[in-house]
Amino acid sequence: MKQETKDGALEVPHASAAASSESYVREVVFPSANGLSHAGRSATVALLTGGADKPYALGLAGSLISQGVAFEFIGSDEVNGPELQGTGLARFLNLRGDQRQESRLDKKVWRVLIYYARLVQYASMAKPGVFHILWNNKLEWLDRTLLLYYYRLCGKRIAFTAHNINVRQRDGNDTWLNRLTLKIQYRTVDHIFVHTERMKRELEAQFGVRNCKISVIPFGINSTVPNSALTSAEARQRLGLTWREKAVLFFGNIAPYKGLEYLVEAMGVLARAEREYRLIIVGKPKDCTAYWDQVQRLISRVGLRSNVIERIEYIPDEETEIYFKAADVLALAYTHIFQSGVLSLGYNFGLPVVASDVGSFKEDIVEGRTGFVCRPMDSQDLARAIREYFESDLYRELETRRQEIREFAYERYSWTKVAAITRNVYEQLQRSR
Repeated sequence: MKQETKDGALEVPHASAAASSESYVREVVFPSANGLSHAGRSATVALLTGGADKPYALGLAGSLISQGVAFEFIGSDEVNGPELQGTGLARFLNLRGDQRQESRLDKKVWRVLIYYARLVQYASMAKPGVFHILWNNKLEWLDRTLLLYYYRLCGKRIAFTAHNINVRQRDGNDTWLNRLTLKIQYRTVDHIFVHTERMKRELEAQFGVRNCKISVIPFGINSTVPNSALTSAEARQRLGLTWREKAVLFFGNIAPYKGLEYLVEAMGVLARAEREYRLIIVGKPKDCTAYWDQVQRLISRVGLRSNVIERIEYIPDEETEIYFKAADVLALAYTHIFQSGVLSLGYNFGLPVVASDVGSFKEDIVEGRTGFVCRPMDSQDLARAIREYFESDLYRELETRRQEIREFAYERYSWTKVAAITRNVYEQLQRSR
C-alpha cells in the first residue's frame, strides 16, 4: 500500500533493501497544468546523475517534465527528487544514498560498492530503454568501460553529457589510461551532448567521434539556488561592506585552473591605487591545499590581506545569494575551461562578469552589457578589465541592469531549448532500439 509523505509525494514501502530495484524507489508525481497527472505514463528514459551537480540535474529534470517526458531520476540523498518542479511524472530512485565527505574511509568505500551493486541490479530490471548519463561515478575507468558494456548488454541506448571533454588535461594530470578510457566511452555511447561548438570540434579531433553523434546544447541557467527578497544593501551589510567599497567575487571550488593567483595579483594592482577594492573569496580547495597555501602567501605578498573577505568552506544553497547580491562583479580568471556553472549562477542573480578569454566566455559575455573580457593569465589586463567595469554605466546602473542580465541569461541559456533538443535525441534513440 502506498502512503503519502509530508511533502505530498508517494512513498513506496518495501520489505527488504535487497529485494529488487523497487527497494530504492520514491515516486514523485507532479500535477499537470490542467490539474491532471501523468502518473500512468511509462518512463522511457533514466537520468543517471552520478549524485553530482544538483542544479544541472534538477534543471534538466524540470525542463523534461515540462516537455512531457516521463523518466526515472537516479539520484542520492542530496541530489533528490522532491525539488523537481514542472508538469508530468518523475520517479526518484535513491541509488547513491549518503555522500557526506566527513564519513570514515571504510564507510565511503562500502557506500560506493553498494552503489555500483544497485546500479547493476537496476540496469538489469529497468524499463527505460534510454540511459542518459549526466556525470560519471567514482570509478571512472569502470564507468567508461565495463559499466557501459553492461548497459548495452541490457539492451539500453546510452546518451552522455560531456561537461568537459578531458578534465584531466585541463587540470594537468592527464595519462594514457585516462585518454584510452575516455576514447572507449565516447566511442561506446550512442549520443553525446556538449555545451559549445568548440567542445564538439575537440571531440571530433581528439577522439574521432562522428559529427552526427554530437548535439550542442546550452549550459542551462542555474535557477535552483534560493533567491529570496534579500536586497543587495542587506547582503552587503551582512558582509560588513560599505556602499563605497567595490566588491569583486570569486566563488566556487578553488583549483589551479581557476586562475585565482591572477585575480589576487590584479586586485593588488587595483588596491594600491584605490583602497576601496575588496576581494571576496568563497569556496573550498579541490584536492589542492598546496595551491591554496600559495594563494594565501601571494595575498600577503601583494599587501591585499586587509582587502580580502574569505569563507573557505562549502556554502549551503540558502546562503549563496548573500555573496552574489553583495558583490558588484563576478571574476572568472580561468586559465582553461569550456563553460562555467559559476557564470550561470552569477547570471541567475543578475551579476555582471569579468572573465578571461577562454572557452566560451567571449561568446557568453556581451561587452558592456553583461560584463567584460580580458586576456587569460594576464593580471595586468585583468586589472584593466575590472577597472573598466567600475568606470562603466553597467556598474553605475547596476541595480537596474541586474534584471536585464537575468532576462538575457534566461533567454540564452533556456532550459526549454535544452529539453527540446534532448527530447528529440531520446526519441531517435528509442526508435533505433
